[in-house]
Amino acid sequence: MSGQPASAEPYLPLTWLYVPGDRPEVVRKALVSGADVVLVDLEDAVAPGRKSYALHATAELLSEPRPGPVPVHVRVNALGGPLVRAEVETLAPLPGLAGLRLPKVDGVPDVVQVARWAQDAGGDAGVPGLYALLESALGIENAFAIAGAHPSVRGIALGETDLRAVLGVTGEAGLAWPRSRAVVAARAAGLAPPPQSVYPDIHDAEGLARSCAEGRSLGFLGRTAIHPCQLEVIERAYLPSRGEIEAAEEIMVAAAADEGALALPDGRFVDAAVVAGAQRTLGLARRRR
Repeated sequence: MSGQPASAEPYLPLTWLYVPGDRPEVVRKALVSGADVVLVDLEDAVAPGRKSYALHATAELLSEPRPGPVPVHVRVNALGGPLVRAEVETLAPLPGLAGLRLPKVDGVPDVVQVARWAQDAGGDAGVPGLYALLESALGIENAFAIAGAHPSVRGIALGETDLRAVLGVTGEAGLAWPRSRAVVAARAAGLAPPPQSVYPDIHDAEGLARSCAEGRSLGFLGRTAIHPCQLEVIERAYLPSRGEIEAAEEIMVAAAADEGALALPDGRFVDAAVVAGAQRTLGLARRRR
């Protein structure tokens, strides 16, 4: 094990805020809400009669190279539906687009098809970052293959509302395996830990905090939100505690002093994977307000 970190830990988003694509004034406010990423939604949040306007308004926003202080991603409509190809071909070449969020991904062909459309439309701009939502039993079964389906895949995540309906799940226990599956698949494919799915009750801050703590224990990192009032709770839940920061600092000091695997005085074993975890903890610690 090298005593020096291989590289600085990349900036990892903790808060992803959904906003409806047919509400450009709300999108503009979301960009300065404190969210790490703004997710402009063309799918569930937009009524059928407003889909065309939502795409036009989103394209206008993303025609600017930097629409706001944080990255803008767009969730397109269903991959098997009539709208998605035009959405991808319209948005992919735009300079302000940081990522496409793909709903209801069932397998590798879904991702490859979107990447092909984006490549054909984008030319030299190439394919934007793709983020696959797993919302079906088949999507969960194919999680690892989806995570590695194309070089432009940057992340996967669960869409738990649809997944609950598909599986007939009525409690949290039924989602334990899909959640762990998503985390393992992402990490096995070399992607960042996935963010948690949305917490639907914007008035239940305590419940959100408890849910985030559980998600963090499962290996998730951060969470999508449906209202700015959820952002602070999510960020606080996912930032490391003082004790975790001190432990990470101790690991980094020990690693710098010894190039091999070693044990700390309290019995903790330190190897390259532990050092990488400490680096991530300290990277997140720098975000504490």
